[in-house]
Amino acid sequence: MDTVRYVTAERVAHLTLDRPDALNALTPDQRDHVIHLLGEASADPGIGAVVVTGTGRGFCAGADLRGSGGTAERVPGDVARTIRLGAQRLVAAVLDCEKPVIAAVNGTAAGLGAHLALACDLVLAAESARFIEVFVRRGLVPDGGGAYLLPRLIGPHRAKELMFFGDALSAPEAERLGLVNRVVPDADLPKTARDWAARLATGPTRALALTKQLVNASLDTDRASAFAAEAAAQEINMTTRDAQDGVRAFVERRSPDFQGR
Repeated sequence: MDTVRYVTAERVAHLTLDRPDALNALTPDQRDHVIHLLGEASADPGIGAVVVTGTGRGFCAGADLRGSGGTAERVPGDVARTIRLGAQRLVAAVLDCEKPVIAAVNGTAAGLGAHLALACDLVLAAESARFIEVFVRRGLVPDGGGAYLLPRLIGPHRAKELMFFGDALSAPEAERLGLVNRVVPDADLPKTARDWAARLATGPTRALALTKQLVNASLDTDRASAFAAEAAAQEINMTTRDAQDGVRAFVERRSPDFQGR
């Protein structure tokens, strides 16, 4: 699909939304293609990290509502099914990806586009980027996991402020709130994303996957369950080549040679 570019190089998958005339708003076909590509990257042993970005002035303006039949008669259950199989599945594809996913937010991230970015493991933002919980402006309830993600990132009061008012949040403001890891000059965003991805791609892939799983699950579990999951993850991880070489490298006082295995 030519509106979603997917390029792999040096163990990094670069997924670029390329529909700048629409601020990279996602059609259902595009959304499903992105979900498919994230699944491919997750399963590919040759990939160690994923970068998601957009072209032009927008990272992603959310779901493309044109032609969505806003005034058409609906059967009860249609909307819930659409959300479950669409926006929620997209955000879940990011959260469940077994590789670290970096959002390189180059411009406006609104609605589902904001949630796509915030679901990523690391968020880089250009100085010109903006985050907008746009749903209230349309008289809509936030979807795409927004009410799940935002309170966990910044707490319920801040989340409600963003969702109730729908005001645009600048990149520096998003960084101050903890929604963004780092803000960089617009021109430096691609290089910074490449550098971060390269570091992740040369790391212990399975250890990173298990770490991601532990951190994500910790927000919804009790201490005993979290500790049990941690111990089980370390047990599994110690069977990997990277973990075994990492321990040997420590004893031998050398740098480890991680292979993503």
